[in-house]
Amino acid sequence: MVRRSGSETREAIAVAARRLFGEHGYAATSVRDIAALASADPALVIRHFESKELLFLETMTVPLNAEPQLDVPVERLGATLVDYVTSTDQSVRVVYLALVRGSSVSAIADKLRSVHEDLFVAPVRERLATTMDLGVADLRARTAGSVLAGLLYSMWVVEDAVIRDSSPAELHAVYGPLLQQALTPR
Repeated sequence: MVRRSGSETREAIAVAARRLFGEHGYAATSVRDIAALASADPALVIRHFESKELLFLETMTVPLNAEPQLDVPVERLGATLVDYVTSTDQSVRVVYLALVRGSSVSAIADKLRSVHEDLFVAPVRERLATTMDLGVADLRARTAGSVLAGLLYSMWVVEDAVIRDSSPAELHAVYGPLLQQALTPR
């Protein structure tokens, strides 16, 4: 084992956990696997993070901020959001897949719901509420979230070959209007 400070050990464990959870998922990753990759004693994993579940929840965070994409006219919001999710970085895909695959664990399912609510629904609802009733804005934000979640599911979970292999321009042409219809009334 490598001799490190407590904060260095904690960081090494977190890096190893992110990698293994991303590659193998929650269920197929053990505390021993994480400790081995981090060159740490398995007891240190528990000492620093209390449990595998809490380690997962802390390390599998979505590096996503849709708010800059919301600063466009409402009529362009659908196309802008489709462009954003089809061009996100690989780390978003890894975390999304880890959360979906681990969602049979209630705390992970709660985190997935929280990511959906806090990073997408709430900011979109707030943006739409500037042009419509809050209740309508909430329903439209949630409907738009369902459309985008379906796109991500098709691309990343089931790896639908037609969706996955479509160019961003093709996805923009199909999903942009679909998402826009969910966001704004005709």
